[in-house]
Amino acid sequence: MSPPWPKGKKLVHLDLKGAPPRVEYLHKLIELFSKLGVDGLLVEYEDMFPYEGELRLLQATAQPAYSREELLSIQESAKARGMEVIPLVQTFGHMEFVLKHRPLWHLREVPHCVGTLNPHKEEGVKLVMEMLRQVVEMHPELRTVHIGADEVYTLGEGEDSKLWLASTGHSVEQLFLSHVTKVAKAIKEAWPDMNILMWDDMMRGMSQDTLKASGLVGLVQPMLWDYTPNLDVDKTVSLLEKYCGAGMSDLWAASSFKGSTSVHTCVTCTQRHVDNHLQWLKVAASLSSAINMRGMALTGWQRYDHLSVLCELLPVALPSLASCLQTLIHGEFSAEAQRKVTETLGVSSVEVEAMERTSAGESLFPGRKLAELIVEINSLLDSEDLRFFESNMFVRGWFSPYHRQRKMVNPSNSMHIHNQASLYLDTLQEKVEALRKEMVNLYPDSTAEEWIEEHVGPVTAPLQRITEAIQDCVKEMVP
Repeated sequence: MSPPWPKGKKLVHLDLKGAPPRVEYLHKLIELFSKLGVDGLLVEYEDMFPYEGELRLLQATAQPAYSREELLSIQESAKARGMEVIPLVQTFGHMEFVLKHRPLWHLREVPHCVGTLNPHKEEGVKLVMEMLRQVVEMHPELRTVHIGADEVYTLGEGEDSKLWLASTGHSVEQLFLSHVTKVAKAIKEAWPDMNILMWDDMMRGMSQDTLKASGLVGLVQPMLWDYTPNLDVDKTVSLLEKYCGAGMSDLWAASSFKGSTSVHTCVTCTQRHVDNHLQWLKVAASLSSAINMRGMALTGWQRYDHLSVLCELLPVALPSLASCLQTLIHGEFSAEAQRKVTETLGVSSVEVEAMERTSAGESLFPGRKLAELIVEINSLLDSEDLRFFESNMFVRGWFSPYHRQRKMVNPSNSMHIHNQASLYLDTLQEKVEALRKEMVNLYPDSTAEEWIEEHVGPVTAPLQRITEAIQDCVKEMVP
């Protein structure tokens, strides 16, 4: 057992670049987060922010961005429960939602990398500052902003960068630091009291001296992220000590409660994420007193990036989030911590795949019905009978590509295959309609369409092809 997580904020990360919850559902989630001991939200709006003027083109088209009134109501709801709202605005890497737009292509570092901003163009800095200005103005009581700056892929590969790097003493590390410092200084100039957070990964390989000389000391608070269940404690401690030694003693941790298992994971495994938090507790217990841990962001990624598929939806990850928070509070995932989770959510297990209801209403666990439907349909989609239907004995033996091409089939065996495939399709359709109905209560229609197309389509398409092909072939064999 480790000591509980030290003082500091526990932020829940809301990643809105996919499956943005309807505002009514967000209010219910904020209420639950408050009960679970959360005291802040790290909100990554991406294209769901109602950008105006020349930036209007950044707004989502699959569904409307949140309105000004909706964003203010979210902030009010959080404030009423003592939660700080911290917006995350990417300013260097992962700017896919910005740089995918044709009028902004010229601001990419290299043409084929949609995420990375060219740091040499003044227009690029003006763009991110205008994004930040609009976001700050929409948050009247804002004290802290997160400027992203993780995974700045292909930095140094653009033509402007190659020219810059050709000068003596110039390096990719300096190129990264100079852009981030420029943005951070511009923020401090516009809003002198603003705290600035940033992801740490681009600084991990840098020496303490490089960081000391960067100009970032005193400007930013690095947030070190590691979402793995087997996080390397010693390595993480030494990284945090390095940042502190460079003068950046105000530091943050970032763990994960969902969206970091695989790019297309559909159902969250609680234990995997609890293990990540147990490792973080060991890190916190090993740090020197010089380090001021300002808090932890429990990240819940909805996509790996703007152009990847959806990860798990929030409802299936709420048992994981509750379990991770209890682990931090208790210093271990004890029987007491587990009991607190199951009682708070009104379920029998901390694993969403095994949970059964212990209370009738949905009030304790907003979105529980959708979580149950996702688990049920995911189990069906993963069953060997469905996923490997084309490999079963009857299909391979009596309805192979050879048979289909020549339309010479055994009608009775073919109709057996047809009936079996049709039964699966009917069962799936019934469950998918129930899921769609529930999903559109909590999410935009576009999210339901995407989820179904992504998860159900690849399983049903082969079954549909076989039933149609059998009908064609049997016509040729039966009078």
